[in-house]
Amino acid sequence: MKKLLISLLATLAFSIHEVAAQCAMCRSTLENNYSAGNPGIGAGINTGILYLLIMPYLAIMIIGYLWFKSSKHAQKELSNRSIAR
Repeated sequence: MKKLLISLLATLAFSIHEVAAQCAMCRSTLENNYSAGNPGIGAGINTGILYLLIMPYLAIMIIGYLWFKSSKHAQKELSNRSIAR
């Protein structure tokens, strides 16, 4: 489990460069706004893209963590029952 978590974090860390690339339409919108003198919208669009990107991964990690804790708790209960008998 620890190796899987470390490899997942390493993959996410090394793929940050690709995340910053953005899509073509977003890029053209940002370039047009920047040339019109409004550079602040770029930060908002980048934050929105990162927010939309991280949500599915966050949901999967939370579900995995809850599943892991539930299985550990079930194993502990099973082991306590077998000791009590």
